Amino acid sequence: MSSMNATAFYFESSMAQESTEIARGLRRRDADLLDRLIEQYQHRLLRYLVYLTGRRELAEDLFQETWIRVLERGHQFNDKYAFSTWLFSVAHNLAIDHLRRKQPASLDGLLNDNDEDAPFDVPATGRASAFDLTVQREQSEHIAAGMQHLPAEYREALVLRFQEGMSLEEIASVARVPLGTVKSRIYRGLSALEPWLKGAQL
Repeated sequence: MSSMNATAFYFESSMAQESTEIARGLRRRDADLLDRLIEQYQHRLLRYLVYLTGRRELAEDLFQETWIRVLERGHQFNDKYAFSTWLFSVAHNLAIDHLRRKQPASLDGLLNDNDEDAPFDVPATGRASAFDLTVQREQSEHIAAGMQHLPAEYREALVLRFQEGMSLEEIASVARVPLGTVKSRIYRGLSALEPWLKGAQL
């Protein structure tokens, strides 16, 4: 086994072991474990919910509900998957339930799984250079403004892919849509965001 393969094997084994430990702790309703998980995921989860709902106050309410649901249904977590994927699925479902009660018209995109398969490959996320990071900081305000004009399902796909670094398969699991729909949403989201990206480059 090459050193690279050995490293990948160790990383995968470590993640699998972590998922198993989380699953055991959730079944025991371990308060210390829950505190650690909240500490680890709070910023990512809240950011996701803000982008998904477009409303900070609602996102904060759903954030709290998500952790209550994690505590209540922790025994349902399957340690074959990453905890983050399951956590975001719980948050996604709570957001859908809320929108179904309050704003049925806004649900069309999030529940529609009939998007056409897009004839392209989504670029893989990778380590950014110092230059890329500088550009990203300069563009962040423009992009954040543009994101608020996108449909919720496009915002969700872009945040999970490029901020959370989830695989296309993981996003499909969170959003409960086919893989082709995920690709389509990312492509269309990036296309819709293009005017703000160009504005950020001026």
